Amino acid sequence: MNSGIRTYHEVDELRSDLPDQIAGQDERVSARLASVARVVAVMSGKGGVGKSLVAALLATALARRGERVGLIDADLNGPSGPRLLGVEPGTLTEGPDGIEPPASPAGVRVMSMGLLLNPDRALTWHEPADAGFVWRGAQERGALREFLADVAWGELDILLVDLPPGTQRLAELHALLPELASVVAVTIPSPASRDAVARSLDLARARGLPVQGVIENMSGIRCDACGGLAPLHAGDAGDDLARHFEIPLLARLPFDPALGTAADEGRLEAWLDAEGANMNVVRRIVEALRGDAPAEPA
Repeated sequence: MNSGIRTYHEVDELRSDLPDQIAGQDERVSARLASVARVVAVMSGKGGVGKSLVAALLATALARRGERVGLIDADLNGPSGPRLLGVEPGTLTEGPDGIEPPASPAGVRVMSMGLLLNPDRALTWHEPADAGFVWRGAQERGALREFLADVAWGELDILLVDLPPGTQRLAELHALLPELASVVAVTIPSPASRDAVARSLDLARARGLPVQGVIENMSGIRCDACGGLAPLHAGDAGDDLARHFEIPLLARLPFDPALGTAADEGRLEAWLDAEGANMNVVRRIVEALRGDAPAEPA
């Protein structure tokens, strides 16, 4: 990630010592995260469900409750964590113990490819023309490993890892962190989202990962007059996934245009400061993640 730390893009060809390099970084992952109490993966399996927004919102809410929180934005090709948390690109510095992750206004420490890339440029890898797919996968795994091993996370109560759509990155994260504390799944009500998230939950179950629950995002639009929810998407994916996998439905989070605006402007704290039923839903999710109280879907 900088000239002082060896990264996988510096490896120009497969070398006999590459396994030793990887083993060394795996050891650094274990040492680095010894001061992190819990690592929780936030996954969906499908893009467009607001997973990154939910992850950033939960990280901010946890930090405001006094937790020491970190967030890894593991979506290398579509990073959004820094913008959602109000952290400017180019704010990485190297300290005596590694890369110093910048902190959001709420105090969430964040690491993301979005802190390294020009926002108008696509992520590209140095790769052989005849083996790009295989090489690119190795480099993406290497980047995730570096986010864990080379960043000075310090003492954290919880480190959230915002995973990209699909199942591959969950498997890679679990390989790096066999002691991964738990998984939280995010869906929207639609049947298409239900099926995609089900595949991710099936992988989590097959790998023996504890699933803390599912959050149904964009559950509807709240009526200001009556307080009820008007449907936004057809389907009941949250209930169905909770029932099928025998996991808690942590909450239904309604669509709120004000939240979208706050996220785009990096002002999630301001949204949490506002009064309203949606904020109460977030509070219940946070309490469930902390173990303070059982989740009660709104």
